[in-house]
Amino acid sequence: MPAKTILTRILPVAAVTAGMLIAAPVADAGKKKSKTVKATIALGDKRPLAKVRKSKAKKTKAKAASITCQNTNLLPSAENLELINDAILCLHNQIRAEKGLPLLRENARLRKAALGHSTTMVNEGYFDHTSPNGDTFVDRILSARYAKRNDAWTLGENLAWGTGDLSTPAGIMQSWMNSSGHKANILKKAYREVGIGIRLGVPSDNGVGATITADFGAKL
Repeated sequence: MPAKTILTRILPVAAVTAGMLIAAPVADAGKKKSKTVKATIALGDKRPLAKVRKSKAKKTKAKAASITCQNTNLLPSAENLELINDAILCLHNQIRAEKGLPLLRENARLRKAALGHSTTMVNEGYFDHTSPNGDTFVDRILSARYAKRNDAWTLGENLAWGTGDLSTPAGIMQSWMNSSGHKANILKKAYREVGIGIRLGVPSDNGVGATITADFGAKL
């Protein structure tokens, strides 16, 4: 079996951690570690979730009209990463609009956290939500100053890497939507913002394919 085929077969089983840490200035809202499994939820606030959401959440209605996305079958290259980013964001919102969910806005600080993680995974040759130094996706997102640890927020992260057709925006999104954990993040109603980080290369070979991190968030 060609090496390219072996690499692409790994993409559909990419790890996902769905972190729904609702952090607020209460006694148990300290630092939490999330396990790398299909879906993990950690709570940092004992208040009813509905009350937290109503306090500060901005409600954005999805557009009734269908969303058309461009460049969805584009292979990533050094010249087109912005087009790839835009296509992945558009596909997220296309899927959410079909479900009547709020559309996601791109957030520069979430994108910074996501790009940093994709780059580190390729450079250091690992594929995980937790960095070798022990930092979780929550640690990375908060370090990017998306929110303060004791504020109220909800965060999540999807990871993927692939070569050939599975590195295109359409290939990445299809793989995520075929996984229950990744799909749950994409369709989570509470999320309002996203940052997408794309790095050329994969953890096992920095000369092929692309590695993608999508960091989701909402400040409640």
